[in-house]
Formats: sequence, C-alpha cells, structure tokens
Amino acid sequence: MNNLLDQVILGNPIQNYFILAIILLFVSMIKRYLSRFLATQLYKEVRRWAPDIDQHEFSHLLLVPLEYFLLLVTFMLTVDHLNFPPELDILVYNGFTLKAVLHTIMELALTVSIIWIVLRVIDFVSLMISKSADLSHDITDNQFIVFFRDFFKAIVFIFGAIAFIRILFGAVLVNKIIAGLGIGAAALALAAKESIENLICSFIIFFDKPFRVGDSVKVDSFQGNVEKIGLRSTRIRTLEKTYVTVPNKKMVDSVLDNLSLRTHQRVALKVEVAGDTPAENMMQVLQDIKQLLTTHEKIQEGFIVNLNEFTKDTYVIQIIYLTPVIEGVQYNALRNEINLAVVAILEKRDAKLSSTKVEIHEK
Repeated sequence: MNNLLDQVILGNPIQNYFILAIILLFVSMIKRYLSRFLATQLYKEVRRWAPDIDQHEFSHLLLVPLEYFLLLVTFMLTVDHLNFPPELDILVYNGFTLKAVLHTIMELALTVSIIWIVLRVIDFVSLMISKSADLSHDITDNQFIVFFRDFFKAIVFIFGAIAFIRILFGAVLVNKIIAGLGIGAAALALAAKESIENLICSFIIFFDKPFRVGDSVKVDSFQGNVEKIGLRSTRIRTLEKTYVTVPNKKMVDSVLDNLSLRTHQRVALKVEVAGDTPAENMMQVLQDIKQLLTTHEKIQEGFIVNLNEFTKDTYVIQIIYLTPVIEGVQYNALRNEINLAVVAILEKRDAKLSSTKVEIHEK
C-alpha cells in the first residue's frame, strides 16, 4: 500500500493527491458551517450598531461569497505544496506557459472573490443605514443611501479593473496607464466635462436639498414628481405620465420651482357681469362674495373682492384669494365649491353674466 502511495504521477506522489482531495472535500463539507460561524461572530459585533438588522439578512449577504472565498483560499494553499508537472509546463501562447496561465487564473479568481465580498459589505452597510433612515420616513434619505452605494461600488469596480490589468499585464503596464492618465488628464477632463459637472451637481442636490424624491417640481418646460436622483441625472414623472431624464447640472443651474414646498395656492377669478345690472345689485354681489370668503374656513384672510373695471357693456369683478389647500383633488373641489357659490350669488342678486373668465395663478 505504501509503495502505491509513494508512486510519482505528474511530478507528485499519489499520497499528496489524496491529501489534497481529502482537504478539499473536508473544507467543501464544512464551508457552509464555517462561513456561517464567521458570519454569526461578525453579526454579534454588528448588532451593536444596527440592532434592527436581522441575522438572516446579514448571513444572506455574506454567506455565499465567504464560502467561495474559503474554498478558493484552501485550494490555493494546498496546491501550492504540490510540484507542477514539468511535462505539463508547455508553451501556450507568446511566451506564456501553462503554469503561468493557471497561476494568473487563480489570482483572477481570488480577486473576483475579494471584490464580491467587498460589494456585499457595501450592500450590508447601505442596508444598515437604510434601517435607520426608515425611522425618519424621509424618502430622500433612502435615495441618498442608494446614491452613495452605487458611487462606492463604481469605485470598487475601477480598482478591480486596475487589479485585473496588473494581474494580466503586470505592474509596468499599470504604471504606464497611470502615467498616461496623468499626461492626458486635461484632455480626459475636457472630454468628460459634462459627466463630471453632473456628478458634482448630484452631490450639490443631496447636500443642499433644493428638492427631494417625491417632490413635485417644475424646471424649464417640465413639471412632475421626482422619482429618482442618480449620479448623472434626475428622473421626473411628468403630468402626462412620461418619464423624463434631466441632467443634474440643469436641475442645479436652472430656475427650479419646488411646488411641494408651497404653503398656499393663489386663485384669481375675473367675473364679467352684464352692463345693465343695477349698481345696488352690484354692491350686494360684492358684499355677498366677501361674506362667502370671510366665513369659509379654507380661505385665508387678506382676500381681494372689488369692481376691477367696467365698460359700457360689462362690469368686471375681481376675486383673489389664498388657500392652504395644496393637494390636487381637494384644491379642485374647493375651486368648484367657490365658483358655484359665486354663480349662486349672481343669480340671487339678479346679476346676469355676460361672460365668465377664470384665471388661475398658483404660487
């Protein structure tokens, strides 16, 4: 038996292959328990800062990448004790041997595993912060978390790409690329001018907060609700239910009207009454309209009701009032109620309409 295990195949005794297989089999069997144990220990520390995080959520994020990382590291450490078979060390392509290619593949796999874990850690941190943000009931906080989660993930991918280039082509090429970026930094900045400006403006939006996710805004010819604030642009659902993408630079540089922050809406009506209406009736109409607005609980004090102008054919009554009612359905219902009440007053005082013109101005 010993003679069989001592036989050399591909530069290594059979015994070494058995040890490698046993170790890998053992680790593959316990990797789930080992990674779960590590995740549990980490969760005990994390729970101090994020008591609202469920252990299942934490384990779901880190369990699988930890399993592959442990198995990969075990395989690399075990294979490192084996001698690479000389007969397999053949030339593959342009000076690269099979041994070098396999070594490069192992390094790439380890890099991918580490990047995977880092990305899951970023997801966990964003989940931990979002749990706290949910308590404030502010949608912008959640959007802020998503924004920075994507931002840091982009940075991780950039460093991952640099690591891949270094593994595949060596540090010399990486240094040349960095030096080339230094030389062509001005040209790169000029080419990416718009993207950089939009990125900077996205930070301005999040810190200055001229609007939040869910706000109704009007910028240039677009009006609608903000659904997402991204790294480069802001998405707005318009009144026509179209989905408009507006660059963040435009959202910062343009005159933006945040309709959700208004405290009142202003309504202006002009009612044209027939010119043959007696003056006494006109005075009673004006008094009745003032009484209507005075007693109405949803009309703010300081309204205007007057005979704005007249011609030989018409009297023009001007009615201007402010209401704290902002929501669209309730606002339209209030306008309808006031308009019908004005019509009823005109009928009561025998003031005939020559034409009715209603102009609405909201602030």
